[in-house]
Amino acid sequence: MKLWILCLSLFFLLFICSAVYWMKTESLRTLHRFLNRHFTAEDIIKSNTGIFFAETTEKLEPSPLAVCAIESAARTYPNRSVYFFMKGLTKDMTVNKSSFYKAIPLLSSIANVHILPLDFEDVFKDTPLYPWYQKVNPAQEQFWTHVSSDGFRLAMVWKYGGIYMDTDIISMRPIPEDDFLALETTKSCSNAVFGFQRHYQFLWDCMEDFVKNYKGGIWGQQGPKLLTRMVERQYGMPVVKGTEDATCGDFFILNRQRLYPIPYPAWERYFQVWNPSDTFKSSYALHFWNFMNKGRKKVIAGSNSLAENLFIKYCPHTYQFIVRH
Repeated sequence: MKLWILCLSLFFLLFICSAVYWMKTESLRTLHRFLNRHFTAEDIIKSNTGIFFAETTEKLEPSPLAVCAIESAARTYPNRSVYFFMKGLTKDMTVNKSSFYKAIPLLSSIANVHILPLDFEDVFKDTPLYPWYQKVNPAQEQFWTHVSSDGFRLAMVWKYGGIYMDTDIISMRPIPEDDFLALETTKSCSNAVFGFQRHYQFLWDCMEDFVKNYKGGIWGQQGPKLLTRMVERQYGMPVVKGTEDATCGDFFILNRQRLYPIPYPAWERYFQVWNPSDTFKSSYALHFWNFMNKGRKKVIAGSNSLAENLFIKYCPHTYQFIVRH
């Protein structure tokens, strides 16, 4: 009996060691494949079908919420490619940090997810943002992480077409429109999620305004405020009633319920225990307002919070392998 227990214990030990070795080896292979292959975004991104996420800091371990955002998008849009650009992925980096052995292998295991290095030089090239990028000094920018992200999303969607999403967006069902912005309030557009076809003129105009009216010290000047003033200037802000969507020219303006059924002053509701019932019946995705949270509240296994239940339903692998472990 003791021999049988010993053999069983050894088997499980060997299994665990093999799994850990495989995860480490596979994660290094994944990073090697992306960091050492000579390619450009044009080689792999399919026009008008991509879904883009970005980490514009040097951070190499995505948060559980960021991993959930990417997984949920990959599940919601199984026939589209999801591209996660990371500023920290560079060819001269060392890859011996244990933090790699959770998020990177998990995301790499999803068939339609691609993890790519983020090179602003390549992103901004051939757009109105390129001269600005060559002159700007990131060290002197108060909101550089956010400003560079604002520029990234405009340039990527203009170049390739598709949907941009912040890493605190949990997708629930596909957005049916190809060309759209979304209202955050009745009088302002958000840039946390938007989608347009390749070379859409409105985005080119937005990039020109980005440079012309650049004020790096004003929060949101190049982000939601930019989109809002461009809509107002070119079309006038539409009046959206209830759960109806509106149009501006030939693109849609989605009503607040589509992405922001919980407004930013109430962001803590995601981490409370309550039943949303029909609250999200008109929503395509949910914005978790991570900028408001600043990491203070997290998804906790067993809490029965709304956030936990959303993770379980829309990003089960993230919940199982990151939140619970």
